[in-house]
Amino acid sequence: MKTRAVIDVSALPTWGFGSKSPIWWGTLAYIGIETSGFGLAMASYLYLAQKAQEWPLAAPPPNLLPGTIMTGVLVLSLLPNYVLKRSARASWLGSTRFGLVVMSVFGILPLIIRVFEFPALNVYWDTNAYGSIVWLLLGLHTLHIGTDAVDTFVLTALMFTRNGRMERRFSDVNDNAVYWDFVVISWLPIYGLIYWFPRLVG
Repeated sequence: MKTRAVIDVSALPTWGFGSKSPIWWGTLAYIGIETSGFGLAMASYLYLAQKAQEWPLAAPPPNLLPGTIMTGVLVLSLLPNYVLKRSARASWLGSTRFGLVVMSVFGILPLIIRVFEFPALNVYWDTNAYGSIVWLLLGLHTLHIGTDAVDTFVLTALMFTRNGRMERRFSDVNDNAVYWDFVVISWLPIYGLIYWFPRLVG
């Protein structure tokens, strides 16, 4: 049986940005899954608040300072993250390397702030249902910060080796920056729920 080529695809690129990249689609699917997880946790928080006679349960509202500092740092990180995405899409090695170093710092800084944020909740995870759900929300978001921070560290190390000159690495950097946008944006409703909702209903 004879076969013949219908079209020659050997000249097509083996990588791409955005929807041309399988990793981008994987990142998008992961964001969708994690959004569902955050949504379920926030819905549980609101359900418990609706059923409780008082909210928070047997605890004062969380202290605003650590969470507000966290919010400011995360929102501020969107600017260098945007510049990093532009540099990666343009395949500018020097500015991409610099941007990754900056974003590595922004990966560590929120984790340090989060150490002070858990005690500022004014409740332990095993005190009551309120304590459990706020620790769960904060813990889930901390896991996402840590996950992206590790990914950024690995990419930073790779970009300072000869592998960093491989063009497909710039696509990886762009996908990682897209995920960081999700980490920041997902924090905003969680911040409002943990820190401001108890004050509004109270």
